[in-house]
Formats: sequence, C-alpha cells, structure tokens
Amino acid sequence: MNVGDSVLISPQVTHKSDWTAGKVIDIEDNSFVGMVISAQTPSGEIYFDKEYLFKLAE
Repeated sequence: MNVGDSVLISPQVTHKSDWTAGKVIDIEDNSFVGMVISAQTPSGEIYFDKEYLFKLAE
C-alpha cells in the first residue's frame, strides 16, 4: 500500500454499515502497533488505524 492508493476502509474504523472508499494520505510505521494507514474519503473525513483494516480498492 502506498500514499495515493485508493482503499476501502473497514466499518470497524468508520462505524458505518459498509466499507467506505478513500485515498491513502499517510503511512506511519508505529513501533507499538505496526503500520498505521491514514485515509481520506471524498467527503473529507479522515480515518486512521492499523493496516489490516484497510484493503486496496479494485
């Protein structure tokens, strides 16, 4: 996963009923939890969490 990639954000992160589309805006290698992805939705919301809660959009 790279900055600029289109991703789907897990409902566990967004608290919405389905996966939400977004674009990766930052990737952090956090020494406590591993890779942390930050993604922004088209409406401007920003979500961040562990890498496994994001998947590349097709």
